[in-house]
Order: sequence, then C-alpha cells, then structure tokens
Amino acid sequence: MERVAIFPGSFDPFTVGHESIVKRAIPLFDKIIIMIGYNSNKRSFFPVEKRETWIREVFKNEPKISVECHEGLTVDFCKKVNARYILRGLRTSADFEFERAIAQVNKMMHPQIESVFLLTMPEHTPVNSTIVRDIILHGGDASKFLPAALNMEDFKLKK
Repeated sequence: MERVAIFPGSFDPFTVGHESIVKRAIPLFDKIIIMIGYNSNKRSFFPVEKRETWIREVFKNEPKISVECHEGLTVDFCKKVNARYILRGLRTSADFEFERAIAQVNKMMHPQIESVFLLTMPEHTPVNSTIVRDIILHGGDASKFLPAALNMEDFKLKK
C-alpha cells in the first residue's frame, strides 16, 4: 500500500520551517500532498492561488510532492485522496498540546488515519507565518524566513 501523507496548513506564507518539515519527511512517505486549507469566509493575507504557485515552485523538482487546496476537514481530504497519514511540525510544547488534541479528535473520527509529528529544526523554532506576515506587512526583509527558491520581489507589498 502506498504511504500517502497530507501536510495541511494555511501556509500564509509558506516558510523555511514548513519547507524543512516537508523535505525531512520525503524519505518517510511515497507521496506527500501539501494541502492548503482555506475558509472562504476568512480573509487571508496572500491569495490561495499565490500560495499554491509558490509552494509548487519550491518543490518543482521533487516528484513525491504535490499541492492541492481544500476547504473542509483535513480527515475528509485524507479519505478523498486515500492518505493514511497527516504530517505536522512541532516547534514548541504549546504546538504539541494543540496538535495532540486535533490528532486525537481526528483519530476518533477516522481511526485509520495516523498523525505523524516531526520536531522543527532548532533554527526554525521562532519562525511562524504570523511573524513572517508582519515582517512583510511592515516592509522588512523576510528573505531568511522564506524558501530560497522563491522570488522575494513577489513578497514586496505595493504601496
């Protein structure tokens, strides 16, 4: 049976921390689908289409990686694409508590789906999308927090 994992998130934007988790998970799975979750009732900072394009660019040379968008429950998306694993990164103990609760509820809803947690690299522990968005919003240089494959000009806000 093919080992398919979903790496869900809003990725608004996709950071070096996200990139690191996916790259480190490649040997563990036959296929990883980066699932951009969105809620049509919520306003995102970057349009979902841009986020999808950026993530595809980061992994354009990695055949095990694909990118899809989904509105709804992650476990429903897992069932739709025959994924048995949900991949998540953990930066802090607070992340663990939050992710543990979600994983346990997902397990109760769909017992065949396992959550797999990877600890973030120490240098990525403080990096999260909220902080990176704030740097971008205020015209700062966020390049060290975004994947090197991306064009930083795409992140400059037009004044």
